[in-house]
Amino acid sequence: MQFLKIFSYIRVQDMVDVFFLTLVTYYLYLWFRGTKALKALIGLMALGVIFTVAQTWGLFLTTWVFQILWQVLIILLIILFQPEIRQVLEKVNPFQRYDWRISTNASSWIESLTEACFQMSKRGMGALMIIERADRVDELLTGGISVEGEPRGELLLSLFNKNSPLHDGAVIISNGKVVSAANYLPLTSADDLPQTWGTRHRAALGLTEQSDAWVLVVSEERGEVSLARDGYIGRIEDLDGLKDLLHKALYLDKPPKKGLLDHLWLLITQRWPVKLGTFALVSVVWLLFAGQQDFEITFSLPVGVENLPPKLEIIEPQKPIVSLTARGLRKDASTLSQRNVDIKLDLSYANQNRNTFRITPYHITLPNDRIDIVKIKPEEITFTFSLKQGSRIDILEKPNKSD
Repeated sequence: MQFLKIFSYIRVQDMVDVFFLTLVTYYLYLWFRGTKALKALIGLMALGVIFTVAQTWGLFLTTWVFQILWQVLIILLIILFQPEIRQVLEKVNPFQRYDWRISTNASSWIESLTEACFQMSKRGMGALMIIERADRVDELLTGGISVEGEPRGELLLSLFNKNSPLHDGAVIISNGKVVSAANYLPLTSADDLPQTWGTRHRAALGLTEQSDAWVLVVSEERGEVSLARDGYIGRIEDLDGLKDLLHKALYLDKPPKKGLLDHLWLLITQRWPVKLGTFALVSVVWLLFAGQQDFEITFSLPVGVENLPPKLEIIEPQKPIVSLTARGLRKDASTLSQRNVDIKLDLSYANQNRNTFRITPYHITLPNDRIDIVKIKPEEITFTFSLKQGSRIDILEKPNKSD
């Protein structure tokens, strides 16, 4: 289990790296969930894992093919899923605010709007109403005829009357005014929707996937009132429930501020299975790539000696220690320790008194040849020798290289 030793050298930067990528992956999943782009993203991640494994195992042909096709595949995905990518970039906009278009007189027309919705449901009238918030929606729509008026029941009932030329499409309510009618919305690309949902529901989901707008849907066939927001759609059962939701949409009823502990608790517990799975996935991918990183490690190592003349003994240092700095792939360098690295100095030419020996990579035994020694400190060790009692020594001279 040498590979697991990577965990022994995890830095603060590595933990920040995993945490940041976990957040990015988690929110990408939330934003792309229910769309075809999510399936493509999962497929892309699977190809990335195969490519990494191929590189690790030295599969030359597979690696070469992936290197050629990788850039082309990325460009194709950007072209095919441009709306979804644009949606994500808009959502991460740090300057986006949700209270720019708040209408000061919203309370006066919300009640009339909700009553009109349920009147239309009883009469079997279909309707689609967009409540614009911070994001502009006009550039996401097609068609549209300018209308000006307050979103009161009389106006809405006349617009969605079957005999009205503007009943087919959606109206836009912006800043407390009906500004446009007969607008056509982008349809959702999700393919796991109930069969009972018609074009209006798909259009409502499609717009809320690409903006922060809320869309009211009145079903002509079933007489149901639904509200779509953030890529989800839910049925509204009564007037009061719809009023409360619309007040929240326009931030007229501001929720009580939550403390730091409440936010932390929600951060941990909300959708915790998805968060845990995302963290596990990112950790595995990080380990695969971390093993291929260039990594530098510094550790201390005792210096061993060999071939000490039998008539000499070491006075000092008895147990010399040096500091080694090694560099290599993280999966190799992180496994280095005193158990698999050895330093041996040859003392064959030691003489009485003080002798200095230089330590070079030649004296160091490493577990494999993929690791390089970049620094040895100190580079020299000075030993003090003495004759053992009752001994004499014949001095050996180092051979001359010219001989």
